[in-house]
Amino acid sequence: MTSSRPYLIRAIYQWIVDNGMTPHLLAKASVDGCKVPARFIQENKIVLNIAPMAVGGLVLGDDAIAFSARFSGVSESIHVPIKAVEAIYARENGQGMLFTEEDESLSETGYDSGADDEFDPDPDKPKPTLRVVK
Repeated sequence: MTSSRPYLIRAIYQWIVDNGMTPHLLAKASVDGCKVPARFIQENKIVLNIAPMAVGGLVLGDDAIAFSARFSGVSESIHVPIKAVEAIYARENGQGMLFTEEDESLSETGYDSGADDEFDPDPDKPKPTLRVVK
């Protein structure tokens, strides 16, 4: 199956905007294809305000997030691969979703390889897993 990350990002973005809050994106700047202003990178990460009034041409795609925004008065094109996104959250209260590298590997395999081996009538079928998302 394809990664669920872009779908979750779009859903959380819409939820934040619908509640009148400001969506922010936390991204790892070192990921290949990540094009962000270097002067705003701290500890290899960047926080981007992706509110509708702060960006132009926002595209929350399946492979990347792209938009244009002003940084210190200078318009720049931003491109953030989905795999670089570490979190999307509301600036006002911090509510949102945090992603880990493990999330990506789980979506690629379809199951949690660390799951307990309990009796299963169909051992070839991937086992469902649940995780607490804060």
